[in-house]
Amino acid sequence: MRSGPMSAGGPSAAVLVLEDGRVFRGRPYGALGETFGEAVFSTGMTGYQETLTDPSYDRQIVVATAPQIGNTGWNDEDDESGRIWVSGYVVRDPARVPSNWRAKRSLDEELERQGVVGISGIDTRALTRHLRERGSMRAGIFSGEAIAPDAELLARVQAQPQMKGASLYEEVATKEAYVVPAIGEKRFTVAAIDLGIKGMTPHRMAERGIEVHVLPATATVEDVYAVEPDGVFFSNGPGDPETADHPVAVMRAVLERGTPLFGICFGQQILGRALGFGTYKLKYGHRGINQPVQDRTTGKVEVTAHNHGFAVDAPLDGVSETPFGRVEVSHVCLNDGVVEGLRLLDRPAFSVQYHPEAAAGPHDAAYLFDRFASLMEPAHG
Repeated sequence: MRSGPMSAGGPSAAVLVLEDGRVFRGRPYGALGETFGEAVFSTGMTGYQETLTDPSYDRQIVVATAPQIGNTGWNDEDDESGRIWVSGYVVRDPARVPSNWRAKRSLDEELERQGVVGISGIDTRALTRHLRERGSMRAGIFSGEAIAPDAELLARVQAQPQMKGASLYEEVATKEAYVVPAIGEKRFTVAAIDLGIKGMTPHRMAERGIEVHVLPATATVEDVYAVEPDGVFFSNGPGDPETADHPVAVMRAVLERGTPLFGICFGQQILGRALGFGTYKLKYGHRGINQPVQDRTTGKVEVTAHNHGFAVDAPLDGVSETPFGRVEVSHVCLNDGVVEGLRLLDRPAFSVQYHPEAAAGPHDAAYLFDRFASLMEPAHG
């Protein structure tokens, strides 16, 4: 739920209430009103604009662990989608005056403009530790006329739906297909299933001579092959992958045909399900741009960008037999051993759990788009 812009001279109090009863008091940031979502923390020190406009954050209240937020303001170039998707935003020390040559307005002004309710001035270190120890949980931010006794606010929070079991990918996906043309000479055509795709992802493919046909999450197998693709891509997205039966069915059909396939984040979870593995909800997830992942193919450790609260339950060691041949875990998180990549050995298909488009984030994983292109070379030829 969102509210309108904060009026001048409005109340100076805001309250964050967690579903386990813990309360944090601070100041309004952005719009006044109330909002609900799953409270999660993101460890990125930069890239708040890309984070806020990432569709994978739908229905989540994002806590910024970096103490200062908003220093570079808001520009018109770095959005990853057409709007802010987070339900609410929690910061400790918002910038008083933004300073960047590309800034068009302050972060606070943009949050107001888009009706995003936030809170500032709280101890985000204590909140992050609480979420790390207790796990991500439902929360609400209240300011202005929405403020009420704590018991009443807690009841409102506890009445909200859980993230587990939430089907959200169709909410954020495009309703109409569109094309991102190749930059320079066209080499390949890719059908990209939009489950919450970020704008930089098709751009990274376009840089490699790939014409990307972005299709709605409801696209059928016939829709996919109508564009005569050399490869098929499944994007990131929000919600519980156990609800994504339609994308799983499309994925299985693509695997049956042996078309080169690449999935990231939600797309990896879809691949995991298509292969017969289960998925599960992480205690507090991986969110930020500094997560260490080892590529088992090369042994190289990469610093990577993450945004996921669910993961694939697959054996870390050895090769697994699936209806589509052998598969192995290709990447693993060095912090907690979570499966970060899958690679089929008998078909041209692979996935990663993180965000190689690096917006925002390090560019260590950009080679994965080249790996996808190399899979399409034989098929194209």
